[in-house]
Amino acid sequence: MVVKVSEEVQRAVKAGHAVVALESTIISHGMPYPQNVEMAGAVESIVREHGAVPATIAVIDGECRVGLDHDDIELLATRVGVHKATTRDLPWLVATKATGATTVAATMRLAAIAGIRVFATGGVGGVHRGAAASFDISADLTELAATPVAVVCAGVKSILDIGLTLEYLETVGVPVVVVGSDEFPAFYSRSSGQPAPHRLDTSSQVASMLSATWRDLHLDRGVCIANPIPVLDEIPASEIDGVISEALDVLAQRGIVGQGVTPFLLSRIVEQTGGRSLTANITLVKNNAALAADIAVDYSRIPR
Repeated sequence: MVVKVSEEVQRAVKAGHAVVALESTIISHGMPYPQNVEMAGAVESIVREHGAVPATIAVIDGECRVGLDHDDIELLATRVGVHKATTRDLPWLVATKATGATTVAATMRLAAIAGIRVFATGGVGGVHRGAAASFDISADLTELAATPVAVVCAGVKSILDIGLTLEYLETVGVPVVVVGSDEFPAFYSRSSGQPAPHRLDTSSQVASMLSATWRDLHLDRGVCIANPIPVLDEIPASEIDGVISEALDVLAQRGIVGQGVTPFLLSRIVEQTGGRSLTANITLVKNNAALAADIAVDYSRIPR
């Protein structure tokens, strides 16, 4: 079986109960050990506390798994050479029986195959700075344009060109909404300088929007739900922008390109902020998981 869905997730999906998909790149490439394992367990617990079933997703030894157990998560957190897997990498991982931690794009695709509609992550990828020359645009955006899964995030990662990313999402017709703010967030920061395309204030309103998107209007695409990091946990844009600029300069000097860009930049930012950005990252992921679970529960209650 190429895609293996855990019994718990299968039962929940079949019964129409709330399920929240969770990515695994943050485990293998986003945080050091053992914080990555502790974070993964805490996020799954938050999803359960809010009434939904967690479904962490990865590819292990060529098998796409939706709903991991503790041993799977420990393996992803400690094994050397786990691939960072976007959608295009899935067939190769399956064919070669390799192990990959799934990005937003790959997690969305496997969640959709399993019948899961809501997904919580840290931040989505987007249009990289300097993309006019590099053509570096995350596959997360093309997946959002093609796969009907709602992605709850803390906005677009601060290392990217947020304005161009929002323009791209508008072009491909992806609904974007910010929860509780009139400004689009920037991952570590609540402020990006970009206005919210639309604003909603409750999980039930977001669930109604998802129902309108997929059930009423039959729009076969994802929805980007931006959830700003809590006020007390943010790193203000005025503080983090200089750190990001320095990291981008080092990136250019070292000639790092492709899938190595984001892990390098995030690691460099953790180093330059003395670990403060890692703390913020963990906080925002937990915050997103709680909101995603609330949305999934509200969506499951809407008559079909």
